[in-house]
Amino acid sequence: MIRPLGDKILVKPAEAKEVKKGGIIIPDTAKEKPQEGEIIAVGKGKMTDDGKVIPLDVKAGDKVLFGKYAGTEVKIDDKEYMIMTQDDILGIIE
Repeated sequence: MIRPLGDKILVKPAEAKEVKKGGIIIPDTAKEKPQEGEIIAVGKGKMTDDGKVIPLDVKAGDKVLFGKYAGTEVKIDDKEYMIMTQDDILGIIE
C-alpha cells in the first residue's frame, strides 16, 4: 500500500452507479466519475514555513465528498485510488 506524504490523502472512490434514464442503461464509458469515497490513508499533515506540522482534519475510514476534478488517479494492484490534498475534500459524510 502507499503511505501518503505531508498533506496528501489516499482515497478509494465509490463505485460508479449504473444510471437508467427512461429504461435506457448508460454504458460504462458514459458513467459519471464518483465524487465520494473512503479515505484509506493520510499523511502526517501540512508543514508550515516555520517547520511545524498541522495535523489533518480527516482520518482513515472517513467517508468524504470531493470535487469533480479533484486529485490524481492512481492504480495499485489493479484497484483505482485517488491521491489528493485536504483542500480537495469538500466534507465528511456522516
